[in-house]
Amino acid sequence: MSRSRRGDGVRRIGILAVAAAALVLAATAAARTHAGTPIVIGWAHDSTGPMAPFDGPALAAAQIRVAQINAKGGVDGHPLVIKTCDTQGDNPAVSKTCADKLIAEGSNVIFTTCDVDLAAPAVQESINKGLLTIAPCIGTDQMGPSRFGAKGALAFSFGNVAQDEGSAMAQFAWAKGWRTADLATDTVIVYFKNVVQAFAARWKQLGGKVVDQESYQDPAFHGNNVQNAVSRINSHKADVIVTATAGAYGALAPLITGLRTLGNNTPVLNSWAGDGVYWLPKSPKVTNYYFVTYADAFGGDPNKAINALAKKIHAATGGFVTGPAAIDGLATAIREAGGSTNGAALAAKMVKFHNVPTLSGLVSFSPQLHVVFHRQYRVIEINNNVPRLVAEVVAKVVPKI
Repeated sequence: MSRSRRGDGVRRIGILAVAAAALVLAATAAARTHAGTPIVIGWAHDSTGPMAPFDGPALAAAQIRVAQINAKGGVDGHPLVIKTCDTQGDNPAVSKTCADKLIAEGSNVIFTTCDVDLAAPAVQESINKGLLTIAPCIGTDQMGPSRFGAKGALAFSFGNVAQDEGSAMAQFAWAKGWRTADLATDTVIVYFKNVVQAFAARWKQLGGKVVDQESYQDPAFHGNNVQNAVSRINSHKADVIVTATAGAYGALAPLITGLRTLGNNTPVLNSWAGDGVYWLPKSPKVTNYYFVTYADAFGGDPNKAINALAKKIHAATGGFVTGPAAIDGLATAIREAGGSTNGAALAAKMVKFHNVPTLSGLVSFSPQLHVVFHRQYRVIEINNNVPRLVAEVVAKVVPKI
């Protein structure tokens, strides 16, 4: 290409950049709320299905955080208002209808349930309308452009990305002196699979050995092969058994009980999905079981504000802090955007978050990862059905999977 043509090209790019900047500024100004006008958060949540143990506490804690912010004058003088709609479990049609209802009611931002597959219909409706769309605790990088394309630039989650979570689990396991691992993959959702994949990738980097890899599916999703996986795992002895699955989905209790019934007392290490005591069987009691999570929901967190909030809402899992964290992050983005509620303007601020303080700790995003990485995890151990905080860990590496 000749120099003159290259110069023309540079000038055209410069003109386009100025025009694009003008459009963003115009959109920002158009979406800026008048003084005192409420900023409406439309929240599509699951109150009865598999995500209820996670969505419920996050929403309850977020409502308290909103009240705290409003008591101090709101966000740049604007009170926050949460309007809710129940997605009623895993029904995609209801998820879409919820989003449409909340958008019609004037929501400036849409919050969704904590599983990307279940949230997808609501996410799609919201980003199609140009709204910033946030999940408190989706844990896969699919909440963003990787799944939703260019419009996915508007989608974020204040959950921990699975690659980071699995890496943190591997670091903890290595620090415990464990060197061999059996992997048990619940195939029902992407997040579960990605956590175990990330653990394996980081585990091998650290020098760990994978002895066996098995898969299973939750009974709640018509799976009936948990015991088969247990039998196979039991025949491959290792220092730790690693999985990612949730008590609410129905496989976790049979997995642990099956192993212990066979006399296998190997430590089991789970992701945040395995947080909580709501799923614990009375007999045999769960012991030698670990999980990583956002916060200690049982009164032992180093952050006193977290303990107070957990007690107030009777938190079932440490994931409740993702609700306030998402509110904190939204408030920061609105302030940085000069009071705008324009989706593109808010997303442009949020994608640049680096160690932004929230109740859940420091939050970072990137153009590639719209889900949090490098957050500090709590590690909880359960013995005789009693949970106890035993460690804190930050992933040093976010492995590719």
